[in-house]
Amino acid sequence: MITKDQFQKELDLIIANAIREDVGDGDHSSLACIPETATGKAKLLVKDEGVIAGIAFAKQVFEYVDSDLTIETLILDGEEVKHGDIAFYVEGSSQSILKAERLVLNAMQRMSAIATKTKQYVTLLEGTQTKILDTRKTTPGIRALEKWAVKIGGGENHRFALYDMIMLKDNHIDFAGGITKAILKTQQYLSDTKRDLKIIVEARNLNEVEEILETKGVYRILLDNFDYEETKKAVALIGNQCLTESSGGINESTIREYALCGVNYISSGALTHSVHNMDLSLKAV
Repeated sequence: MITKDQFQKELDLIIANAIREDVGDGDHSSLACIPETATGKAKLLVKDEGVIAGIAFAKQVFEYVDSDLTIETLILDGEEVKHGDIAFYVEGSSQSILKAERLVLNAMQRMSAIATKTKQYVTLLEGTQTKILDTRKTTPGIRALEKWAVKIGGGENHRFALYDMIMLKDNHIDFAGGITKAILKTQQYLSDTKRDLKIIVEARNLNEVEEILETKGVYRILLDNFDYEETKKAVALIGNQCLTESSGGINESTIREYALCGVNYISSGALTHSVHNMDLSLKAV
């Protein structure tokens, strides 16, 4: 994953662009009927149940819009919430609260849904040594928020983007002329460019697992669309030579069985691409 500083830069870009997109040359609804000097207070009301996420991000949004706004936090990111809970109060300029409202809600509803789903998967993996990973199947422009939500839900982040880890998938392998060529070319590229990036290689069958192991220097082998028996054989074959990851349509019904095959990680795009937003609202008090 990228550094904390890089991650914060991503968050800063998200906030600036979202406010630009939503506010433009002014929130004319508020400007038209609310005095500039008016102050007020609002609460973040939970109308659903699950794992709350995005409170720390909301604070950054409020700070960006108006540093004089004050937030009283009642519930922390990662805590279980139910209908009727109040996550925080925000107080200060009424115009500023309304300017920040939609970005805060859009982000928190999405992040809470992802954190909730991730927590469900983490719970299903309890008692095993397997960890759940996210993927790059994220909403364009807000990847940092979605990966942050996975962490809040108890999951682990895969690579952040194309630049912080090497992943040789089926298309890379086929375009490069095979697994061995793809790995050797990659290792030469990393040497030539003086980059220190971990290499993950996708295997489509046990023969490809063997070829990857023969080439050496791979950090993790991705067992894509293997069934349970094939996964067990692959894990036994790999042993301690590198880490293992299962992927490919794994869901709530199958995740624990794959974990019991002994893989180190299970990756799931569903954590970020197949969730229903948590119902939250910001109400004046």
